[in-house]
Amino acid sequence: MVDFQSLAQTVGINIGTGALIGGIIGFTAKKVAKLVAIIVGLELALFKFLESRQILVVNWDRVGASFLTAGEAAASQTPPSWIMTLLSTLSVSGGFAGGFLLGFKKA
Repeated sequence: MVDFQSLAQTVGINIGTGALIGGIIGFTAKKVAKLVAIIVGLELALFKFLESRQILVVNWDRVGASFLTAGEAAASQTPPSWIMTLLSTLSVSGGFAGGFLLGFKKA
């Protein structure tokens, strides 16, 4: 016999924990993404400045191609059996996704 009360409590705890962890990670991810964007922007500006002073020669075509190659490599990977993964982590991942979006939006 299935004890629906303990099942509901377990699912509720999983969703709440997932939401809390997702919120923290979402908030942190947005802060880290901003920091990385600033660092990359400053680095590219520094490269352009050094190139304008003829101190450094940058092959901008290769720089752009490396970003495209990395994106294509990430897109070509096949995920594992996504149906089983989704079903086994639905309660935690649902809360995590909601918390992540809330934390990312509040950052």
